[in-house]
Amino acid sequence: MGDEVRIGVLTGGGDVPGLNAAIRAVVKRAEMGYGHSVVGFRNGWQGVVEGLVWPMTRDDVRGILARGGTMLGTARYHPDKNPGGIEAVISTMEAEHISALVCIGGDGTISAAAKVAKAGVNLVAIPKTIDNDVEGTDLSIGFHTAINVATEAIDRLHTTAESHNRVMVLEVMGHTVGWIAVNAGMAGGADLILTPEDPFDIKEVADAIRRRHKSYASFSIVVVAEGAVPKAGTEMDYATPLDRKGSIVAGSIGEQLTKEIRERTGFDTRLTVLGHVQRGGTPTPTDRILGSRFGLAAVDALSNGTFGVMTALHGEKIELVELSKIAGKVKAVPNELVETGRALW
Repeated sequence: MGDEVRIGVLTGGGDVPGLNAAIRAVVKRAEMGYGHSVVGFRNGWQGVVEGLVWPMTRDDVRGILARGGTMLGTARYHPDKNPGGIEAVISTMEAEHISALVCIGGDGTISAAAKVAKAGVNLVAIPKTIDNDVEGTDLSIGFHTAINVATEAIDRLHTTAESHNRVMVLEVMGHTVGWIAVNAGMAGGADLILTPEDPFDIKEVADAIRRRHKSYASFSIVVVAEGAVPKAGTEMDYATPLDRKGSIVAGSIGEQLTKEIRERTGFDTRLTVLGHVQRGGTPTPTDRILGSRFGLAAVDALSNGTFGVMTALHGEKIELVELSKIAGKVKAVPNELVETGRALW
């Protein structure tokens, strides 16, 4: 790109803590590091299609580092899945004289970014998702805060479970992967952890709880990801319900699991659905730092003429990976980590 350019930035998909840190870093690096100007697009890809622009300077991002959510707003809109969407993106880029985009989002936003890049738009993506399921990076913005929230919830459930001799079921987010369930479950000392990667046998779950209560404990904590399912051919009859947008109906597996445990063990069993609490609130220092590092790396890449890539954390280093190699892929919890969780039952 030239010496002075105009960069666009957007946040797409679900909100997560740490997005504002990334936006702040993009604006400050572009303006102070390279003399570029920055335009924010409101409401993700939809804002690009509709031309909802917000010229931004470092004054606009002052004081947002510790703020949750995204100052730009977001939407679950993908230009590649809407007729004329990609063409509208290109038209807006031309009309606003924008040379390149920074797209901050999860697997849906990044998959769209790969197709927009293939159409000739200069862009760099930044991964964010509390599910931590974006392929190609060790960590995505928002995940660390989410597992902190979930772990605190487990800690709090311990005291009431122990006081009332109850089984407490905690449903956490995780449509297709169990990163939150496994990490928060282990950190919080959950007694059983159920994930989409490892379908469960309800008989084994009930037997484990009965053995635990008979031998050495008067309460149990069960953490279940919203996308967890029973093994085919086992005793629990359950089909994951979806809403009109194809998303899992929150509380469904938690409610069914709570009912099954109560009926099979006779123990007082209660459900807590953590839901959108996992997305909200103040980002942890880890998410603030990760968002900042990703934002700087994205602007550096654009300024050096590197496009069609995503910033990624590999060990302690921020590196760039090609969008074409990771778009559309889901990073599942590795078997070793799933087995570690099971070993602590």
